[in-house]
Amino acid sequence: MQFTSVRLILKSFIAIVFLFLLAGFLFYLSIYTGLFGKIPSEKELKSRQNSSASEVYTSDSVLIGRYFVQDRTNIRYQDISKEVIPALIATEDARFYKHKGVDIRSLSRVLFKSLLFQDESSGGGSTLSQQLAKNLYPRKQYRLFSIFINKIREMIIAGRLESVYTKEEILELYLNTVPMGGNIYGIERASQIFFNKPARALKTEEASVLIGMLKANTTYNPIRYPERSKERRNVVIDQMVKYKYLRSDTADSIKALPLRLNYQRNITGIGIAPYFREQLRLELEKWCRLQYKKDGEPYNLYTDGLRIYSTIDSRIQLQAERAVRIQMARLQNTFSQHWKGKDPWGNNSSVIQTAMRRSLRYRQLKDDGVSEKEIQNIFRKPVKMTLFAWGGNIKRMLSPLDSVRYYQRLLNTGLLSVEPGTGYIRAWVGGINYHVFKYDHVLSRRQAGSTFKPVVYAAALQKGMNPCRYFENKRISYPDFENWSPQNSDGQYSGKYTMKGALSHSINTISTQILMRTGIKPTIALAHKMGIDSDIPEVPSIALGSADLSLFEMVSAYTVFANRGKAVQPVYVTSITDPENHVLLQQSSSRSKQVISAQNASIMLGLLKGVVDEGSANRLRTEFGLTMDVAGKTGTTQNQADGWFIGITPNLITGVWVGAEDPAVHFRTLDAGQGASTALPIWARFMQNLNEQPAFSEYRYNRFDALSSEIKALLDCPSFVAEEPVIEKKPKKESFFKRIFKKGLNLFKKKNKTSVRL
Repeated sequence: MQFTSVRLILKSFIAIVFLFLLAGFLFYLSIYTGLFGKIPSEKELKSRQNSSASEVYTSDSVLIGRYFVQDRTNIRYQDISKEVIPALIATEDARFYKHKGVDIRSLSRVLFKSLLFQDESSGGGSTLSQQLAKNLYPRKQYRLFSIFINKIREMIIAGRLESVYTKEEILELYLNTVPMGGNIYGIERASQIFFNKPARALKTEEASVLIGMLKANTTYNPIRYPERSKERRNVVIDQMVKYKYLRSDTADSIKALPLRLNYQRNITGIGIAPYFREQLRLELEKWCRLQYKKDGEPYNLYTDGLRIYSTIDSRIQLQAERAVRIQMARLQNTFSQHWKGKDPWGNNSSVIQTAMRRSLRYRQLKDDGVSEKEIQNIFRKPVKMTLFAWGGNIKRMLSPLDSVRYYQRLLNTGLLSVEPGTGYIRAWVGGINYHVFKYDHVLSRRQAGSTFKPVVYAAALQKGMNPCRYFENKRISYPDFENWSPQNSDGQYSGKYTMKGALSHSINTISTQILMRTGIKPTIALAHKMGIDSDIPEVPSIALGSADLSLFEMVSAYTVFANRGKAVQPVYVTSITDPENHVLLQQSSSRSKQVISAQNASIMLGLLKGVVDEGSANRLRTEFGLTMDVAGKTGTTQNQADGWFIGITPNLITGVWVGAEDPAVHFRTLDAGQGASTALPIWARFMQNLNEQPAFSEYRYNRFDALSSEIKALLDCPSFVAEEPVIEKKPKKESFFKRIFKKGLNLFKKKNKTSVRL
């Protein structure tokens, strides 16, 4: 009886085990066949690629920007330091070279911890191949048995990975996928950020820091928790000793070293040329949609690891940003003192309401369906905020409406620098602070003021006007345009000026006369040929720069004067390559087209040099001591709302605009708010900065090509006279027959005279 009972119990146990195994097999089979989600095939795994950030480089090979979903740079196994692999294997998977994706021995140790007790954080049983599977295909949540399902999925995927990849390829793929905290992925990117060096250059102690982070990348982040990171680093080193990758004495000396970092995190918007990088991003998105990979899919800027080589020169860009930073801080202080105790917008409350409605906070509230009344209440309620200030950001309890008022008091700027011969953009500064002011003032349209006058003069020369022709400086009304009558900024109306004199001293009355004699339509047509795409109204006030144009367009137009009459479209990308270094786009210097004659371009350059040598931009010589050849034009719009200066040197054409976000905010006096006082000092400081750099020190001595004797003759006249000069008329050339007749007559007279004497 007892024997029968034992047999019954044994049979029951065997049956239970069988049923358990059968259930387990069926459970495994259900996962394997994709009941809980499709498992990638070996073919899919073989073609699997990590997303990789696209990178932007300057012309002098400096990385200035990255576009990504995950901040990652993929690298090859052979480009990883030999110190990384031993640290990784000793710490994460000591039997890596002995298993085929699943390590049964290690797995058995954590069977009860991870599976029976649902302790997902216990770890210890996953091989590098399983961890790679988890990195490639993140875990999902299921209603029941999530740990079981995810672990089995990872084991199946790990086995397939081992069948299609070599051990070295698995290590490469793993080290390119590991999360390193925040949005950083992969050993290469982590190495660049924490140590400012490529992964191939990592030392043992540095590799150990990064491998130590794999256990918990936040807990052992060396920036946040340096002591924890150092302790974890030393644990990794001990593991390397344990598995005979390091000798004990070597390990002891390494463990004694302090934690040395060279943190280089470049958050989006920080770093040089943020406005340029954002404009480039928008252009690249469009470009990628029209470029197709071998699989027929369009390129993805954020995942396909493109390399974009721009024309920006990091050295020139840095000096441009430095000039803006120094001069705008000074100018803002002057502006604040100028309006001390008063609102720059006066009683015009619409300025603040318009700015409020343009703000991101307002637009988000509107999108969320918040009523206008509620929005107004929200904007009046004080909250903690950080405000941009030139002396350093300040923290305040302030209502959003008051912050709008605060920012409306700040002046902004744009700077664009282009190489005239190639059209390469070397510097692009779109504003004073990208985080606060997203609007790019290289591309924003504002009244161009007197910087448009050279276009008017060039059109007149093209029509045959003599540059030495004199125009009377007097007020004229134009009946066909509602009796509009231009005024000079200084209120003076006397004497007569040539083109050179009128341009040098920015005489509005004469610029309008020149426009009207040339024709408004021909002038506008030339402006478009020179690179100005914006609409220009057919009114005489365009002679004074009333059209809304961008700095980008104006600098483009000025290339004509520096390039013997050829317009050069600015270029900011020279090439784009894929991760395998295949060239997807290649372009050299911009194509040019002749829009005015070479002679007239030289004349215009001579006229614009006069602006610097004896006119409104003379401060460049007298105050800033610039010695290189400079041709340029200042510009100031109505009420000093906009200040401009565009300067041409033999090496660079650089334009600067200064103004507030709203034209209603401006200086009250011409002396303080004119382009010569606001924009020109930024330009001058920029050129001074470049001259101080060894790589650009020769700029201070550069000269334009000498004017021909013919052009010198055309410009050889006084720029200003109180009265019209008397020009001596040369005798008309006599005809051949008249000369013969005169000779005969003289001989006859002489003969008769002689006979009388006899």
